[in-house]
Amino acid sequence: MSLGIPDSSGNPYGDLELTDPTAMRALSHPVRLAILSRLQRYGAATATELSEHVGASPSVTSWHLRHLARFGLVRDSAGGGDARKRYWEASAGGFRFRFPDDDEGRAASRVLSRTLFEQYHDLPRRWMVEDEPRLEAEWRREAGLSNTTMRLTEGELAAVNAAIEQVLAPYVTRETADQPPGARHVRILRYVLPEAGTP
Repeated sequence: MSLGIPDSSGNPYGDLELTDPTAMRALSHPVRLAILSRLQRYGAATATELSEHVGASPSVTSWHLRHLARFGLVRDSAGGGDARKRYWEASAGGFRFRFPDDDEGRAASRVLSRTLFEQYHDLPRRWMVEDEPRLEAEWRREAGLSNTTMRLTEGELAAVNAAIEQVLAPYVTRETADQPPGARHVRILRYVLPEAGTP
């Protein structure tokens, strides 16, 4: 199984890169994605603590955690502070995957892509209802939607994606202690949707 953190030039966030189809399929479950997302955002937690937020019982959450651990996506954490409880943490701040060239890899990556799109499709609407009305004017000015269409070659698109990641990397990888006062969680959804052919 090829699973690990590649050099920073191609992965400036230090994400865990999934290349094994079995690992992609393991992550293609809404509860597992919710567990991983929660650990990445809020840090170490027990199965019982996570269960309240991921829509599963503590025992089912524990089973999913063990499954994620088999593929190196989560690990035991000493950061919980209570030796009587088992705390888990995400192995990296994020993950990424590519569409491999073989049939098995392509199928697994399509399932994971579909699950991710389905998980986040309602996020903008929820933001409009839950967060946007409570934002201060200066934060509201910086929020919103960008919908840009351009004609690019595959190489140019790869360069655009790499440039965006290089701009964001210092903020994504910044330690909590180094964040300035007033810093908030900001999610940047970036859908890259090449058309299938030239009309």
